[in-house]
Amino acid sequence: MLYDLSLHMGYTYDVPASGARHVIRLLPLSLPDRQRLIAGSITVGPHADERTTFIDFFGQQATSVLLRAPHEKLDIRMQARVMVEATSMTADLSPELATLTDELADFWSVDAASPHHLTGASPRLAEEPVIAAYAREIVKPGQTVREIALGICARIHKDFTYDAKATEVDTTPKEAFRLKRGVCQDFAHIMIVALRSLGIPAGYVSGFLRTIPPPGKERLEGADAMHAWVRVWCGETMGYVELDPTNNIPAGSDHIVVGYGRDYSDVAPVIGMLKGYGNQNAVQAVDVIPLKS
Repeated sequence: MLYDLSLHMGYTYDVPASGARHVIRLLPLSLPDRQRLIAGSITVGPHADERTTFIDFFGQQATSVLLRAPHEKLDIRMQARVMVEATSMTADLSPELATLTDELADFWSVDAASPHHLTGASPRLAEEPVIAAYAREIVKPGQTVREIALGICARIHKDFTYDAKATEVDTTPKEAFRLKRGVCQDFAHIMIVALRSLGIPAGYVSGFLRTIPPPGKERLEGADAMHAWVRVWCGETMGYVELDPTNNIPAGSDHIVVGYGRDYSDVAPVIGMLKGYGNQNAVQAVDVIPLKS
C-alpha cells in the first residue's frame, strides 16, 4: 500500500521563547520486507540557526535544531511518501514461557534489535505489581508466548476506554491503569509492563495509522494523531510480533512505523528545552492518505 503522509505540530508560547533546542523524530523508517520511505522532509519555522541529522541507537533518523532568537511559536511539518507491504499473522512458532526464558538466556547480541533491551524497567516504565497481577490473571497454563500477548492485547482493549482527555503525555502506566482510560500511548505502556512482568520482552512502537479506512471498515481509534503499539519478542524462531491494543489487531499495512524503543522516551516525536516562562499550547494534525500504487 502506498501512502502520502502529512503532519503539523504547532506550539505557541505566552511569552517569546529563546535558546530552544529540539530533537525531532517524525520520518518513517525503511524496513526490509515491511516498508520503504520513498521520500520525506521535515521543515521547521522559524528557520533554525543550526540543524543536524543523525541516526539514534535504535536506527531512527532524528533531526536536531537550535533556534537562538526569541520566537512566539514553533511550527514543525513533515511530509512523506511510504510504501507499506501487506502483512499477515503467520503460524504460531513461539515457545511457552519456560522455553522463552532459556532462549533469551542464549541470545548474546545486544545490538539495537536485541530483546535484552526490552526487559525489566525502562525510563518511563517502572515495575508495577498491580499490572503484573492483572497479567497473571490473563495467562492460562500451556499458552505460547504469542497466545499470551494476544490475550493481554484483547483484554486491554476490552477493559479500557479510549479517552483523549483522560491522560497527559506524562501520565504513568499505574495511573492510566487505575483510570481504565487513556490513549494509545497509555495502552501500549500498560501492555509492555504486563508482558515484561511475565518475562516476555516487549517494546514501544511509534508511528502513524491510516486515516481513511477501507470501504466497509470502521475508522480505527487514534488515526488523527501519531499512534503507538507494542513489539513483542516471541523467541528466536518467530522473532518480533507487533500488536495494537488500542484496536485489538495485529499491526498491518495500515500501521506505518516511525521508530522502535523501550518506551515513549526513546521515540518522542519532539523533545528538547528552551528559555522562557508561562504556558504553551500545542496542536497536532495528521493525514495518512492511501494512494493507488
